[in-house]
Amino acid sequence: MKKNYFFLFALLLLFCSSCETKKEYIFDSTSLTMAIDNPPATLNSMEVNDYYSSIVLTQIMEGLVSIDPKDLTIKPQIASSWQISDDGLQYTFAIRNNIYFHQHKAFKSKKDRLLQPSDIRHTFELACTKGAKGEASHAYSFLFKTNLIGAAEFFEGKADTISGMAIKDQTITLQLKTKDANFLNKLGNVCAAISSKKVHLSKAENSVIGTGPFCFSTYKKQNKIELLRNVDYYEKDIDGKSLPYLERLNFVVQTDKTAQLSLFEKHQIDLMIGIPENCIAKIFEGRIEDFNSKPPVLAMHNNPLLTTNYYSFNLTDNRFQNTKVRQAFNYALNKENLDKEVLHKQYSALGYYGILPPIAEAFKGYDYAGINKYGYTFQPEKAKKLLAEAGYPKGKRFGIVELRINNNALHAAVAAEISKQLKACLNIEVKIIRSSFEKKNKAAGEAKGSLFASTWTADYADPETFLANFYSKNIPSDSGQISTINIARYSNSVFDILFEQAKNSTKKTDAFDYYAKAEKILLQDPPFIPLWYSGDIQLVYFSVRNLHFNAMNRFIFKEVYKKEWTTNEYLHTSK
Repeated sequence: MKKNYFFLFALLLLFCSSCETKKEYIFDSTSLTMAIDNPPATLNSMEVNDYYSSIVLTQIMEGLVSIDPKDLTIKPQIASSWQISDDGLQYTFAIRNNIYFHQHKAFKSKKDRLLQPSDIRHTFELACTKGAKGEASHAYSFLFKTNLIGAAEFFEGKADTISGMAIKDQTITLQLKTKDANFLNKLGNVCAAISSKKVHLSKAENSVIGTGPFCFSTYKKQNKIELLRNVDYYEKDIDGKSLPYLERLNFVVQTDKTAQLSLFEKHQIDLMIGIPENCIAKIFEGRIEDFNSKPPVLAMHNNPLLTTNYYSFNLTDNRFQNTKVRQAFNYALNKENLDKEVLHKQYSALGYYGILPPIAEAFKGYDYAGINKYGYTFQPEKAKKLLAEAGYPKGKRFGIVELRINNNALHAAVAAEISKQLKACLNIEVKIIRSSFEKKNKAAGEAKGSLFASTWTADYADPETFLANFYSKNIPSDSGQISTINIARYSNSVFDILFEQAKNSTKKTDAFDYYAKAEKILLQDPPFIPLWYSGDIQLVYFSVRNLHFNAMNRFIFKEVYKKEWTTNEYLHTSK
């Protein structure tokens, strides 16, 4: 998952009310600390469109359904169950009646904190309401705009209610415009999390109040986010014990992977994802006994991810409206040399495919071989010819290209190598602009720059989550508004038709066929430069239990706990 709006965390000091212990927990007084590469771009759930915001807020906020980190399937959450009509257009959810929002001064009593179906109505209406500058929320663009009947009319102020949403007692019904096989997956995204109507109407600032297993405590100046156990959480484990197990959950923001590794070796963090290739040997050689002992002290997991690293063109820039220019940039890049000079095998594959990571296990039957035929290899003479045909022989009169990247050592090194290659092949000057993660994403959404470094992690395991980034209906109707999904502002009618045919297909095989055809159009008319597909190596202390790794690096910590292993226990379990 991903990018979003600017947020001033240096001034942020949030609170959740005191979480006094009222229950007994089987793993009491434990805490876990995880390192993340960037600060969350936002703490407003309906604006979440980046991984770092999502991983934090998913612990605090919940939606009608959730995605299980064990197998990435959809499971009940605020809704205890649901029914789908035979035509796939109507979803009816049964709402639990024992869920309480975290404590907040807007509530006068615990009873006042009880989640009501009216909170769900208010959340969805708020997501479909224009912002102060007329902007759309990410939840509206991602989920409601093209799916929910009446959402667009409500957003435009043409209706007082969303006609496709109805509430009766403890049920809520959503009526879709067209069938969407991924609708539940989208509802499992944190941007669809339910918030409190009372808290919103109280206009209390700096409140992150949800129903999740952890409540927000503080965002400290040392870039440490602290969450505390929600003692009123409604879920229990299979033995009937209260969740979550952890008393505290911490996220440490550290952009430097070497610094993260140092924190890990000092056991100041329990988990880090993405180990630099040049540090792996050092870890193994220095602590080989910690990996091989029985029980081990450390565990390492090699995990191909549904994540694509690419550069997105700004198609409001007249130069990049010419397809031949974009093709020239793609042919001008030597990705093998990028690996040799910078990446050092820190990927699952290089970008010779399209936007979809080539993980056959995740998308069985997808036409990766056909996609690869349209992929871009290093062909410098072809790149020069295309640029000349576009009116810029040897790069003359092309001008400077502004490449915006976030302040990350790896991305800075990649940008320097890309800049060198474009200069050598096309004689094009690249100005690299480094900024914070949230500032870069804001600039990209506002189309301020020429190229934008992008990393997209799947919101759910389906090609749609990648290809939606280039669907023209995800461009704001007002060109002055921020574009949170289709940052390239790419529009291709043939691609749109194929994308819609895929979304409307009743059979997965048909959907995959249309998605693959749409991706081939993207590669012939490229709005992006595929660079590499991520494969992370995760490092974790073995005492961390019930932690599930998956292709989306999606973690939910409510059943995670820490407990040292005895030799007998380990030997018995590993048989």
